[in-house]
Amino acid sequence: GAVSNQAVHAPAERFWRALKAGERNAVAAEIRYPIKVSLNGKIKTLRNAAELLAVYDAVFTPDYRKAIAAAIPRNMFVRDEGAMLGNGHVLIEGVPGVAKTLMAKLISKSMDTPFSRIQFTPDLMPSDVLGTTIFNPGEGRFEFRKGPIFSGVVLIDEINRSPAKTQSALFEVMEERQVTIDGNTYPMQRPFMVLATQNPVEHEGTYRLPEAQLDRFLFKVNVPYPNMDEEVRILSAHHASQSDDLLADIKPVLDGNSILALQKIIHGLHVEEKLFRFIAEIVSSSRNNKSVYLGASPRASVAVLKASKAIAGIRGRDFVTPDDILYVVAPVLRHRIVLTPEREMEGITADEVIAQLVKSVEIPR
Repeated sequence: GAVSNQAVHAPAERFWRALKAGERNAVAAEIRYPIKVSLNGKIKTLRNAAELLAVYDAVFTPDYRKAIAAAIPRNMFVRDEGAMLGNGHVLIEGVPGVAKTLMAKLISKSMDTPFSRIQFTPDLMPSDVLGTTIFNPGEGRFEFRKGPIFSGVVLIDEINRSPAKTQSALFEVMEERQVTIDGNTYPMQRPFMVLATQNPVEHEGTYRLPEAQLDRFLFKVNVPYPNMDEEVRILSAHHASQSDDLLADIKPVLDGNSILALQKIIHGLHVEEKLFRFIAEIVSSSRNNKSVYLGASPRASVAVLKASKAIAGIRGRDFVTPDDILYVVAPVLRHRIVLTPEREMEGITADEVIAQLVKSVEIPR
């Protein structure tokens, strides 16, 4: 990620968004040098466009880009990366077969941190997730055996297949980054991130997640069906692939220490006072809207702030703008508000209501 040693300007942001090599070359020539980038946990000074393009090509190799194109048809990584930089968790929802699990595994493979996967089922117990205390006859004492939740990146597949008893086991670990068993507290390693997938609640054999648990996810990402052109690209990429393992070419680009360092940088980004009020007005309006039965809590306001700072950092800026807030407000709030039964029967979605909330608040200049 870019860490500029000067006021970040438009060309630097456009460079990282550029999709075509010709456009990248042109934008790279506009940037004022020197700049600094974080690469594999080390800060490197780049003095000209050639050095910047060399770093880009070293990270985003053709095999890397090809693997991503074959794995995921839509560009949904920005919000997942934003959750990681914002020290949050992501809930990914979609029907079976739209690459929810594949996307989560792709994100985890890009980070050199311990990884574990938990398949939630109706008979899964809390101890299967957190761990349990067992008796060690050799030493004549009880000892705690850690469960799969003790990892850096945890993929919980089909999280809404398990009932509330198992879901409640995640409350403490997701919010406080610790687990309490038999009166003993065990802290999680840092960074710690949960990537959870779920099928829509209308599907048979699923349970609605408790509101308190939903509130612990920074983002909820909806994965729709691909359109015709996207599905054609999926078929073409699979046909051209040389391996059945679509993630074989993905290499880690960040280790745990680098992620922690980036999180610290993101936390320190500048936010003007008027943007605090802007966030508070949007979230507060959800509590007074006739279409909303349960509005967003102050935790949602903090989540919007954290997410907008992460997105600003990804876009190459050291300050937050209203556009960053508007970009994250829907994925941050859509799982935190509950619509009235009347609006649900009319087919109104949470995103539509959130759009109305945003329109009701004046955007600061």
